[in-house]
Parts: sequence; structure tokens; C-alpha cells
Amino acid sequence: MSPTRRRKPARAKTPTRAKAATPKPAPTPKRAATKQHAHKHAHLPVLPRRAVAALFLERQWLDRPRARRLGAASLQAFVERTCGLQIDSVNVIDRAHHLTLWSRFGAFDRATLERLIYRRRVLFEYLSHVACFVATSDLPIWRGLMAPLPERWAKKYGDPMTTMPVAEVEAAIADAGVMGNADFERPGGGKAGGWWSWKPAQHALDYLWKAGRIAVHSRVHFQKRYALMDRVLPHAKDVAPLSREQVFRTRVTRSLAALGAATRDDLANYWTWPRLTGPDLSATLNALIGEGAVREWRVEGSPHLWYALAADDEPLARAARTRRPSRGTTLLCPFDSFLWHRERVHRLWGYFYRIEIYVPGHQRTHGYYTLPVLHEGHLIGRVDLKNHREQRVLEAKHVHLEPWFAAGARPPGVAWGTLDRDEAFAGLAGALHSLAGFLGAERVTLGRTTPGNTKPALARTMRDLRQSRRGR
Repeated sequence: MSPTRRRKPARAKTPTRAKAATPKPAPTPKRAATKQHAHKHAHLPVLPRRAVAALFLERQWLDRPRARRLGAASLQAFVERTCGLQIDSVNVIDRAHHLTLWSRFGAFDRATLERLIYRRRVLFEYLSHVACFVATSDLPIWRGLMAPLPERWAKKYGDPMTTMPVAEVEAAIADAGVMGNADFERPGGGKAGGWWSWKPAQHALDYLWKAGRIAVHSRVHFQKRYALMDRVLPHAKDVAPLSREQVFRTRVTRSLAALGAATRDDLANYWTWPRLTGPDLSATLNALIGEGAVREWRVEGSPHLWYALAADDEPLARAARTRRPSRGTTLLCPFDSFLWHRERVHRLWGYFYRIEIYVPGHQRTHGYYTLPVLHEGHLIGRVDLKNHREQRVLEAKHVHLEPWFAAGARPPGVAWGTLDRDEAFAGLAGALHSLAGFLGAERVTLGRTTPGNTKPALARTMRDLRQSRRGR
């Protein structure tokens, strides 16, 4: 448990005078294993890849992008379904959780969201994929993760009560009511660096938070302010934690519900905190399969074994028949739960995505902070955006369209019919203007496009949309 935070050999030529055929080279171990794996599961039913992708979009609330209304019930339902709403400090455009919610709900009132989280406590801050807002209604799960934390911590880092000022920090918070990291002095002064250079109180705060003894009460300028758990969620102490086995089962079944269908790799990389070991994942899946709660599947074009809830037999069949799995256009935050396991998206859509924040500028392919473009269920490109707050301008620095889309070809992954380029440009322009309005920007500017010959059409579409809105 971690504290917070990729030639075949040349075949010898047979002399022309030899009569015997050249023997085929033995298959590599990996290829042989793949063939054995495929043969072993040949009896299983096969799912169309489109069915998996369509249900994934639906379960991630991307079947109707920017079309829902944000309220207490819908916020809770969305976060329950996805298992978390990721929090990140990058603020080039907006906070990650704001962007993720905008992709589903369109423009919403930020004050309402703050009230729902920090006053009504519909959500609270904990960990699932990484640091996330999680649903308070799922408190038995989170309590089940908090309960064994002291033992896990001690095994890896030593007894927290003797290696960190845990008692002193907890007592200080109890006395003050609400405190932040900055309220604790750093011994000897100096500046903070990475996790290992945290001051002792910072480690103690991290431990107390993960153990459920304190919780994030509020944030000021995005800095966490802590209070005792009894003050933030007074009823938490009366909630019985799930057992270790119940937590495993819940993590697997809830992840399957969020993904629609998944490989072991998908399950291991979706809900990642704390890491579910291979043996624990295997035992949990085997138990659920034995009970009939989970089914095994093959997916067309995939050598892997897939899993889905038995209750999702009909939703998967319906998803296989759908002609439009998603209606509309939106931009996706790099930390969106849809992208938590980017290799899965690549397997299904043939869309490679990498966050390039930590890549040196001259080595970046698409830009510093790019948002994938989802249009009618297809991932057609990405946009490198920057929010110039003082100028009230949202700058589309670089719109990079996928080669297949720009060429009018078939996508490398799942597809639902032929896309109309003009409609896609109109959808992208609408999403950019919607996001600009949500951010308080008065206009959108367009920089580079790749391919470059697409810029005139996209610029014209954006200009026409801007003029039509002015005429209303």
C-alpha cells in the first residue's frame, strides 16, 4: 500500500535440391499460451466488441453527454455507478472533477456542487482509483477499507503510533476543530518536496485520513482542511464495516457494473486502492462464478477471458443491438473514470491516449493537457486547451483529429455507422462553446489543427455557431 500518491528470427533457407519441406519454427511461449488459452475457453459464448463498448459508455453516463441535470440524487447515482469522481490539482482548464461532471451534466452551478459535497455530505473525500469523491451512501465499503489500514500500514512502514506524531496531530485537530497541513510547522524549516520529504505531521494526517479517524472537512483555495470523522460524518461510527471478503466481492461486482464487461487487467486497473492482489482477485472471481453471479465470456477479436455480471446478460444483448450508443459530443477530462485504464480504451476503440503533463515540451505529441473528443460514441480526436481566466478566453491551442476520421475512413476499433464530418465539427464547436460558458470565458479561439487542411472548415463552423448565438 502506498501513501497518497513496451524480428522474427530469420528462417534458414532450405537448399533448392532438398526435397523435405522446411519445418515450421516452434511457437513462442507467449503465442503458444495464447493459443492454449483460446482453445480452453472456446466453449464460452462470444460478445461483440461493440456490445462491450456501448454498455461501457452507458455505465459511465456518456450515452447522453452533457444532457443530464445535476442534483443530489443524480450526483450520488453517478458516483455510486463509477465508483468515484477523481480529484486532481491540475487547473489549466478547471479542476478535474468539475470537467468530469460537465461532460455528463453540462454547465452546472458550482456553489450547488460545493453545498452537496461539503454541507449535505452527499459525497466525501477518500480513495478508490486514487483520491476521489466517493458516495457517502457507500460508507460500509469505505469503512471496510479503513478498518484494516493500521495493520497494513504497520507491515509496510512500521507502527504509526511510534514513527509519526499521530496522537499529537489528532489531538490538535480535536482541539482546534478544523486544521490544514499548513497549520503544522515543519521541524527545522525548509520547503516540501515529494512524499518522502513531507514533514512528520503531513504523514500523520495522511495516515489518520486513510484510517478514517479524520476526514476532509472543506477546502480553501483547494487546500484540504481536516476535522475528526465524527464531525464530518457523525453517523460513520454507527456504520458497520464490510468484512475483508465482502469488500473484495463488492469491489469486483461494482467495478464490473461500471465497466459492463471486463478482463482481469481491467478489474485490476479500475478500482486500484488498495491494490487487489492476483490471488485475491482470482478467489473472488471464482467464488462469484461458482454462485452464478458472474459469467465468463469471450469477446470478438480479443484473446483474453472476459467477465460480466449475470444480471447484465440482457443489457449486453441490448447494447449489441444499439445503433447509436451515445448521442452528442463532449470533451473528456484526462482523469475521467472512462480513462482510468487507458489500455482498455485502446483495446476497444483503437484510441491511444497519454497524459503529457510530465513529458518535456519538445517531446509532446498532442499537447500539455489534451481532452479526448467523444462524438456519437466514437473517439475522433483530442484538443489541447488552456483557460485564460483574466482575458476570459478559452484557447483551443491544438485540435488533433484522428487520422481515420480526417481521412473519412473506418475507425480502427468499434464503430457505429459512418460519421458526417460537418456534424462532428458542429458537435465539437458546440462542446467547446459550452465548456467556455461553464468556465466564464467569453470566446473560444482556434490555433493549430492536425491535419492542417481541416482548420478552415472547423473555424467556419465555430464562427457560424458564435454568430448564431449572438443573434438569439
